[in-house]
Amino acid sequence: MSVLYLVRHGQAGTRENYDALSPLGRRQAQLLGQYFREQQIEFERVYSGGLRRQQDTAREAFPGADLLVDEGWNEFDLAQVFAEYAPRLAALDDDFRRDYQAMQAALAESGGAHEHPVHRRWNECDKKVIQAWIAGRFDYSGESWPAFVARIHAALERVRRQAGNAIVFTSATPIGVSAAWTLGLADGRAMQIAGVLHNASFTSFRVRSNELRLFSLNNVPHLSHASLRTFR
Repeated sequence: MSVLYLVRHGQAGTRENYDALSPLGRRQAQLLGQYFREQQIEFERVYSGGLRRQQDTAREAFPGADLLVDEGWNEFDLAQVFAEYAPRLAALDDDFRRDYQAMQAALAESGGAHEHPVHRRWNECDKKVIQAWIAGRFDYSGESWPAFVARIHAALERVRRQAGNAIVFTSATPIGVSAAWTLGLADGRAMQIAGVLHNASFTSFRVRSNELRLFSLNNVPHLSHASLRTFR
């Protein structure tokens, strides 16, 4: 029996530069690597998605590791979803338009400061955009929700077929989709799992033959102080 660990990347950058780690995100990743070494948990393979924040988390946790990059573990492109969905939602939903305008004003006011609340919480307009994308409410030129889920399932299967313990540095939604799949949930409820995952948390699966079983979710024993535990 092997064990597969899926790690959410450390705290990322600002909304304008999200595909990077904040200073806190780097510290979270370093503490994760320290925890695994102290627990003498070793991995035959270390994977990462292709995004910078995913790879940087892996390298902060395991400096010098032979990192195997698989872009199948990339997060969906929230910036593109916003670019195509937000104008159409704003035209149809007054509440969304007000929330979206308020978020844009807060972004301008933040001056790119990492700790400004606009960069560190999900707003109602974030939730509405993602829900509309999952539902396929509008024509969209990017990756659809079903295509995204299929991509994650394929990436999960590639890792599962390999013997030995493995760790994958990825993002919240791929972990949510993977956990949901083991529970027989094939719809947007995967986002409810993704929404509770801490930065730099790990979720584990036991792999036996053709069976993949969720064993633990959203573990953060390495983030012992509340100031180290973040969601965004």
